[in-house]
Amino acid sequence: MSVVASRMPEQKKVTITSKRQFTIPQKFYTELGFDREAVCTMGDGMLIIQPVSYASGGGEFAEQILKELIVEGYSGQELLDEFKNRQTKVRPAVESMLEIAKKVALGLEEYSTYDDIFGSEK
Repeated sequence: MSVVASRMPEQKKVTITSKRQFTIPQKFYTELGFDREAVCTMGDGMLIIQPVSYASGGGEFAEQILKELIVEGYSGQELLDEFKNRQTKVRPAVESMLEIAKKVALGLEEYSTYDDIFGSEK
């Protein structure tokens, strides 16, 4: 994984309406995987907005965990036990990602772009 230290996080100025609403720029919305809900986190004078799917630890993780366990050959009580074990690891992993995101937003940590991790789609 290549870490880009010299580039600043991508920013775009948005307008906030009288109803406290704004539009997430299309590129950010698409690349970050936003859908119908977002999680807002406030701290250190900043507001961090993230797609629910990245922070929820909900059904999408459970389904993926179950699929992997079945492919690995688990069944019955063994499947249930290992599912519970792996599911307990989701929340700490997401919390760790959120902490890194906060540090990146504060300029205290380096970050990688989508293309750094997955390569360019061009």
